[in-house]
Amino acid sequence: MSIEKFPVHKLPGISRIRGIAAKYYEKQLLAEVMQGGNVPKHVAIILDGNRRFAESKGLDRIEGHIFGAKKLEEVVGWCQELGIKHITVYAFSTENFNRSEEEVEKLMNLFAKKFREVAKDERVHKYMIRVRAIGDMGSLPEKVRQAIEEAQRATHGYDGYTLNIAIGYGGRAELAEAVRKICERIERGELKPCDVDESLINQHLYTAGLPDPDLVIRTSGEERLSGFLLWQSAYSELYFCEANWPGFSRIDFLRAIRTYQGRERRFGK
Repeated sequence: MSIEKFPVHKLPGISRIRGIAAKYYEKQLLAEVMQGGNVPKHVAIILDGNRRFAESKGLDRIEGHIFGAKKLEEVVGWCQELGIKHITVYAFSTENFNRSEEEVEKLMNLFAKKFREVAKDERVHKYMIRVRAIGDMGSLPEKVRQAIEEAQRATHGYDGYTLNIAIGYGGRAELAEAVRKICERIERGELKPCDVDESLINQHLYTAGLPDPDLVIRTSGEERLSGFLLWQSAYSELYFCEANWPGFSRIDFLRAIRTYQGRERRFGK
């Protein structure tokens, strides 16, 4: 076979050269981001594409979710490197319960396992990462609720970083619950209708006490929020990435941050 007909990607050393080039580009991106300043305080991520990643690799769907869980650990480290203090990830929506019974069961087992691991993870305690689950906890199996409670109890009071995991979460359901709680307080005479304002609503959301996300990232090429942090993301910058979540690279992450740094946030002004 002549060199003209030989596939370029199969030439000896091409993969190594590409790897070196990628590492160089990654370093350049990191330098740009570090010099750019204006790093977001709170990044929210819609973890999309686990199943598509698995299918593209010929793997079982649950393997995609396992790879996705490992990717989250990496991304938390990347955020720490840049000083991003708050991370909220959309891991499982209320609509996801409509998936097959087998897939939901496997996912719940994975969630229970990972939350239990979090409670004992040395990195979590070293960097004082407070881990919280946000969503309708009543919709989750007992084993998952117990694992969540274990993780939250083990990290309660930590103030180094915050990792919110949205599980059994729906943005409209969150708002409905906030309104219901406020109405109950009005009914008890603790509040008057004229007391209801944006600040009060914020206090009754799952993310109470946290700043709104500065940047919302969604992987897999889809360009919608799918009910994620509907109230909180009113003025968030949005970034959509083609990579499926398990394939989300450090370069993809740094590009998202660099894009955020290049935008002018006007908050409606």
